Amino acid sequence: MLDHLTLHVRDIDHSIDFYTKALKPLGYIVKAHHESTLGFGVDDGTPHSDFYISPANNADGNKGDGTSPTPVTHIAFLAPSRQSVRDFHDAALAAGGRDNGAPGPRDYHPGYYSAFVLDPDGNNIEAVVDWAHE
Repeated sequence: MLDHLTLHVRDIDHSIDFYTKALKPLGYIVKAHHESTLGFGVDDGTPHSDFYISPANNADGNKGDGTSPTPVTHIAFLAPSRQSVRDFHDAALAAGGRDNGAPGPRDYHPGYYSAFVLDPDGNNIEAVVDWAHE
């Protein structure tokens, strides 16, 4: 079981704006701020964050100045409903994301419903309804 993950980004301010808007329909808020790293989590009254964004730095040879590529990652966020998947997709596009799969059913599993967007660094971000509960 995962406790949290951190995504390294080239432009932290642009990514903060993107993720704040894109994750709002999924119930995520900014909960932690550790220097230049920002933590997001569900609004549950606790300080726990499970998704962090941090500027790319010298780790893995990144200069942290936007000139070095960051690895492309896929992250799927659990959505509470099909409508929240659609709202996530709309919010992410309005925040500057690029469409990578409109909201709809997928052939992965019966009942799987998701949407995909590319964030400012080209990471594939998905919102998915837990098909076991939908």
